[in-house]
Amino acid sequence: MQPLSLSIVPAIEAVTASQWNALVGADQPFMRHEFLHALEASGSVSAATGWGPCHLTLWQGGNLVGAMPLYRKYHSYGEYVFDWGWADALERAGGQYYPKGLSAVPFTPVPGARTLLAAHIDPLAARRLLAQGWQEACDQDSLSGWHLLFADDDDVEAWQKVCPALIVRHGVQFQWRDEQYGDFDGFLARMTSKRRKAIRRERRLVAEQGLELVRLEGEGITAEAMAHFYRCYTITYHERGRPPYLNREFFERLRHSLPDSLLLVQARLEGKPVATALYLQGAQSLYGRYWGSEIVADSLHFEACYYQGIEHCLARGLTLFDPGTQGEHKLIRGFAPRRLRSLHYLAHPGLSTAVARFCAEERRQIEAYCQAAQEALPFKQ
Repeated sequence: MQPLSLSIVPAIEAVTASQWNALVGADQPFMRHEFLHALEASGSVSAATGWGPCHLTLWQGGNLVGAMPLYRKYHSYGEYVFDWGWADALERAGGQYYPKGLSAVPFTPVPGARTLLAAHIDPLAARRLLAQGWQEACDQDSLSGWHLLFADDDDVEAWQKVCPALIVRHGVQFQWRDEQYGDFDGFLARMTSKRRKAIRRERRLVAEQGLELVRLEGEGITAEAMAHFYRCYTITYHERGRPPYLNREFFERLRHSLPDSLLLVQARLEGKPVATALYLQGAQSLYGRYWGSEIVADSLHFEACYYQGIEHCLARGLTLFDPGTQGEHKLIRGFAPRRLRSLHYLAHPGLSTAVARFCAEERRQIEAYCQAAQEALPFKQ
């Protein structure tokens, strides 16, 4: 068998879609070549926006057998594992935190495998070679460290075996899982009477405001529908006084390259779309990602971003619904806490020691929070 060789590529297009996607699981739309390429080709991800691609690839001869996205980051926007305090501490001490190395899907806090490996290669040897790649990048490019974000449990544990000194940071999200509910009424039937009535009232309020919810998929998502979605998406950012991370070309590229992975929920008033939520879906999971509205309507966000997603999962046999990061309001609507872990290598010894202490204390707080959140779920005992 030919030995493994490491190559750093400056853009995802340096690898063909067929080569890359052969390593990607069926439930990972965000790790597909089409998604990562749409980010780069649209200009949403580039050195100019603070994301310099330098992806790690492993080869056996001419065959791609391993890959991991890697970016030189010049800020900490769009990551959702917040390290602003770490950057401030190092820079106040006279150091330089940026650029740093980041293995993640840009703007996408969705757990999944971040290390793509062919089934026949030794995963330990492959990760050692990839580690050599990001360590050399840190040394040669003066990166302050390397960060692996939103990797799933298997990926995290495998990396800990290769690099035991990596700092583990714990976090939490809220996710819905199908517990053989059958339909939405079956889901509500498992809840306490108080929460069941509250959700039914929210859904009734949406209908009483004259709003109709429509789910569009694949070829049903027209250029006009995507253009309206993008107008709504930008409103969400402009209301916060910030420009959107992603441009219209990115979403239009997704419409053409990943149509079967898209679900667009439109809220219509008198037949005209006035709000939208865009989801991506894998073989078993649904991921709520982007939302915006041209109107203010009571409970519309919950309907478009949560209840429509649950109904879609139950109708299509999808077992997991990840509605997006943060938000305790998800808890009382049946989304359970899920513990997440990220991994961090920091080259500065003093910063590394301080961050390790911080993460250990933060872990205890996260554990207590998750236990309290689990006990607060609105399901019957």
